[in-house]
Amino acid sequence: MRRGVYVLPNLITSGSLFAGFHSIASTYNGHFEKAAIAIAVGAILDGLDGRVARMTHTTTRFGVEYDSLADLVTFGVAPAFLAYGWALSAFGRWGWLAAFLFLICGALRLARFNVQINTMEKGQFNGLPIPAAAVFVASMILLFYYLGGSGSFKHFAVLLAIYVLAFLMVSTVKFNSFKDLEPFRRRPFNTLVVFVFLAILLAAEPQVMIFVFTAAYIVSGPVGEVVDAIRRRRTKHKESEKPVDGHDAHTEDPR
Repeated sequence: MRRGVYVLPNLITSGSLFAGFHSIASTYNGHFEKAAIAIAVGAILDGLDGRVARMTHTTTRFGVEYDSLADLVTFGVAPAFLAYGWALSAFGRWGWLAAFLFLICGALRLARFNVQINTMEKGQFNGLPIPAAAVFVASMILLFYYLGGSGSFKHFAVLLAIYVLAFLMVSTVKFNSFKDLEPFRRRPFNTLVVFVFLAILLAAEPQVMIFVFTAAYIVSGPVGEVVDAIRRRRTKHKESEKPVDGHDAHTEDPR
């Protein structure tokens, strides 16, 4: 029974890896929408394997390494190949260079995560997680087909997105990991209401809401950095205005 518990997280990881392979095969056959859906499914499975391992106390070094390799395929190779096949090929060599940039930045992001896994701040990621970057690429394609889009706009949109995502993955911008559940435990009813509301939106318009949710998460990182910088500046300014040695800095010289 215990051996089965240990196998379960790795089976889920294998499912995520299969989703990545299915995405690559679908892109090769020109089924771009199916390829995008496969990446989204892989992201769901990727979110489950780690949680299942922690819940069953079966976290192993092998599982961590296997998950990292699966992530590189499903969220690195698959979206890069999909972006190139769907839009970036129109730019020739610059297109496949952009796709490779996404892949190598994703690989660097995973390597850095593995090195810093024991030193990262609780509840935060350094740099955009590669699954979020991959899902955003997939969501752009799903939204495009849902809206019945056409024309060359998709080429430039994907090219811009690839460069921005690649930069954010290797940056030091902080992103919420949602692994710290304490704020949710303090207000369980409010959390449940918000979760149900978001689930309804997702079920009603999945193509639109996946794009909106992912875009909001990506934007939250840089916005949070700006807000923190403003707060630090205000705090520093207030400290500089404090009286020195208990005297008011604006007191006139008695002479």
